[in-house]
Amino acid sequence: MTRSGQAIGRIAPLRTLLEAARGGVLPLSPTLARLYGTLRLPLPRSGCLVISNFVSTLDGVVSLQVKGHGGGGDISGFSAQDRMVMGLLRAAVDAVVVGSGTLAADPRHVWTPEAICPELGADYRRLQASMGKRAPALNVIVSAEGTVDLRLPVFAAGRVPAMIITTARGAKRLLRGKVPDSVQLQAVRRRGGQIAPAVILDEIARSSSGRRILVEGGPRLLGTFYAQRLVDQQFLSLAPQLSGRQFGDARMSLVMGRLFAPSDPLWGRLVDARIGRRLLFLRYAF
Repeated sequence: MTRSGQAIGRIAPLRTLLEAARGGVLPLSPTLARLYGTLRLPLPRSGCLVISNFVSTLDGVVSLQVKGHGGGGDISGFSAQDRMVMGLLRAAVDAVVVGSGTLAADPRHVWTPEAICPELGADYRRLQASMGKRAPALNVIVSAEGTVDLRLPVFAAGRVPAMIITTARGAKRLLRGKVPDSVQLQAVRRRGGQIAPAVILDEIARSSSGRRILVEGGPRLLGTFYAQRLVDQQFLSLAPQLSGRQFGDARMSLVMGRLFAPSDPLWGRLVDARIGRRLLFLRYAF
């Protein structure tokens, strides 16, 4: 058995408890189908489908906000099954949206399936080809102030098509440096200090034909999508860990900067549930 085969063998299949009944069945390879099961994703007749994917502790923390420990690995216990699902969703969508804070927390990262789960790279590429995709998902970085390093791999390596959505002020700052030819720079207006999610989706639609969008963070950016009722489905990996909090600390929950309950609660509907070795993989429709 090859090293890749041995690595794949260490990823245990998920056990399906509840399966989404709506949406088209994605053409998963035999390996991905064995590991995940059947994956259905709806595609709206107009507009786009917005999904989000996070891993959370039992007490609702998605980021410890500690240097060197700000990513999801510390939350999931570096779960191979969680990485498999993350890669699967990245392979299935047309664009991955992250904020500048998420980029700063993991500056060497590129939001591709292979970057998070390299042992399944060939299977992810087969899925993308079966879905008619000629390139990886567009990596969209949202930064109102344009405070991103253009030398980072997501921009400079040429491994993925990339877009920076910023403001006129942010674009001016970025243009002082050298913006790689492969990077699209889109300057938009902002309201209330933030770039509206609807504007982000409009810019993605203008530059690509993609209609499936994955929001990977951070919690503040996701909060703006929820505030405008633009999230269709939430994938949530629940880790059996209690992280704890101190009063006033910076640890992040799934949504930050927005209040919904009690005046305007947002209720989801559980549509899919799978169990892994330690994590519970949930999916809600909104």
